[in-house]
Amino acid sequence: MAISAGLVKELRERTGSGMMECKKALVETDGDIEAAIELMRKSGAAKADKKAGRTAAEGLIIFKASDDCKNAVMVEVNCETDFVTKGDDFINFSSAVAQVALDKKPADIDALLALPLEGEISVLDATKNLIAKIGENMNVRRFVSRTTDGVLGSYIHGGRIGVLVELQGGDEALAKDIAMHVAASRPNCVSEKDVSADLIEKEKEIFTAQAAESGKPADIIEKMVEGRIKKFLKEVTLLGQPFVKNPDQTVEQLLESAGATVVGFDRLEVGEGIEKKVENFAEEVMAQAQAR
Repeated sequence: MAISAGLVKELRERTGSGMMECKKALVETDGDIEAAIELMRKSGAAKADKKAGRTAAEGLIIFKASDDCKNAVMVEVNCETDFVTKGDDFINFSSAVAQVALDKKPADIDALLALPLEGEISVLDATKNLIAKIGENMNVRRFVSRTTDGVLGSYIHGGRIGVLVELQGGDEALAKDIAMHVAASRPNCVSEKDVSADLIEKEKEIFTAQAAESGKPADIIEKMVEGRIKKFLKEVTLLGQPFVKNPDQTVEQLLESAGATVVGFDRLEVGEGIEKKVENFAEEVMAQAQAR
């Protein structure tokens, strides 16, 4: 049967796929648009499965907050190349996923992937459809969320680093300053009480071994190690670090002057923990062109 331009247009609007792909699906299903959508979803899943083994270590950190700023989320969505992160398809998809995470408050990443994003299509299936359309592996990797009766502040650096801070006391400007500090200084936790005993013991062993090489008496070595541990705790805790905007003042002093305390913070950086495969750039472009 003849496939009208209007039918192709409707399928394109409903799936976001290219004109030729839509027309091909309609021809194969004799103009049945619902069957064509199902066929394209199956085809998209197959294409996504083929690309699933490819490293996706680029991407975006997206922040969303409720109107009253008492609920907020950050979501990391990955792709293979920085080029794709600049495209409207990837940006709009990532934004929509973050909005769903904010609205539906899923318990974990699996729950988020199962939520509907486009009508009855789940986040996971929508991801596969976008993989088929763009031709790169993609992954909704993780998200963090906070709900508070205090103050939430955020900072997104270039779409690659995102920080969400929760305060009691203070205001949004202070919370944003703290978020900017966390983005730049990468503290492990809020205060010394949050540092694990195992980590302290590990560092103590290292410092003791280093100090022993000095040949100094045991009591001197003990004092040296104590001093190194104190310095280490200041370096890895938010409250102990010098504030990036005023290094003469610690973050703890800044908070005390504002009558505020940090409940907690979350810091996400695109691709952290993902092992990237190093390839010759020309060969990488050729390999991706051939795969498509």
